[in-house]
Amino acid sequence: MTYRILTVCTGNICRSPMAEYILREALERAGLGEQVEVASVGTTREEVGNPIDPRAGALLRSHGLDPSAHRARHLSAADLHEADLVLALDHDHVRPLHRLGGRELAGRLHMVRDFAPEPVEDTGIRDPWWGDESGFDLAWDQISEAVPGIIQHVRAALESRGRAGARP
Repeated sequence: MTYRILTVCTGNICRSPMAEYILREALERAGLGEQVEVASVGTTREEVGNPIDPRAGALLRSHGLDPSAHRARHLSAADLHEADLVLALDHDHVRPLHRLGGRELAGRLHMVRDFAPEPVEDTGIRDPWWGDESGFDLAWDQISEAVPGIIQHVRAALESRGRAGARP
């Protein structure tokens, strides 16, 4: 059974697709690509169908990742129901997630930066859309810093699932 990760931001054109592509690549390198799927969505409908923000796309391409297939999607109840791990990129994404997923999200909803190697004072990753490329670089760094912790969490969940035979 495939383990599913869902990354969530506002419009699904900057932070959540960046996290999706960064995580997908890291999971492949960790040998988990066949066992884990990563998808991204937005809490609003305003960008549905749009490609990744050009600045986010350029940053991903500079790291050897090709986001050209990305099209923004809106969060659905089915997305939350199917996800084993839901990763919010900022604090304002938590309320819409709880509103749609309710108690079902218990233990599965986390902030991306909850997985940083050292505790951080603010677990939110701010929306870089409003600024210049430096905001995208900062988002890249904050997401990347959390990736090893996310992979460790996924490995433990997969091991637990293997022992229990079901969703951890």
